[in-house]
Amino acid sequence: MPSQLVCRPERDLPVAVLNVSGTLDSLTGDALGVAVRRSLAVQPVKLLLDVSRLRVADPFAFGTFGSVVCQTAEFPNVPIVVCGADPGTSAALAAIPDCATVETADDCAAALAEAGRVPRPDRIRVRLRPVPEACRQVRHLVDQACAGWHRSEFTATAALIATELVANVVRHAHTTMEFTLGHRDGRITMAVRDGSRHLPKALQPGLTDAGGRGLRLVRELSENWGVLPVSDGKVVWTHLIPGLT
Repeated sequence: MPSQLVCRPERDLPVAVLNVSGTLDSLTGDALGVAVRRSLAVQPVKLLLDVSRLRVADPFAFGTFGSVVCQTAEFPNVPIVVCGADPGTSAALAAIPDCATVETADDCAAALAEAGRVPRPDRIRVRLRPVPEACRQVRHLVDQACAGWHRSEFTATAALIATELVANVVRHAHTTMEFTLGHRDGRITMAVRDGSRHLPKALQPGLTDAGGRGLRLVRELSENWGVLPVSDGKVVWTHLIPGLT
């Protein structure tokens, strides 16, 4: 009988809880990845992954679990907490180098209560239409937010990157987008979610080419950046720290 994996979102914001039950193996690993990315895409302040009723079928399946959880843990500054893992799973998770930032907790209810006591990061969300005016709107929003957060050292670079992220949606995705700007732990984070599943690629334009430098610029000006694919589109995200602005 084929194995089954059930991934049920218990809540999304401000703290997301994803309940995972059943058997994780080579056939069900993709479903876990889809569910984790979906929970991260709404950009909660923290993601709690309740695996108390999850059975990891074999070492290969655990590699799938580790790759899903650990490789998405850097998505824009959203801490992931694995709750209720058995001792073997916790030990195996801790042994994966990419999982150094992944927290563990014995009980998800206690972890949720603890997350609720932590001050929420500064965050602004806005929906934008895929029109050229969106670039001017997002620059104005970044200017105001950095001034309000007293982080003027970020303003010029953040406004430039935000413009490029939004312009890529206007030029290529042609869908309504959600722009999120956050300030946490000395970092500025930005993310743009759109409805196109076409993943962007940084090009290598020639000296005489008029365009193609947008994502290359984002890469060079960011501490880190990436693309989170989801079932209904993607999220392009970036982190900034003062030393790179």
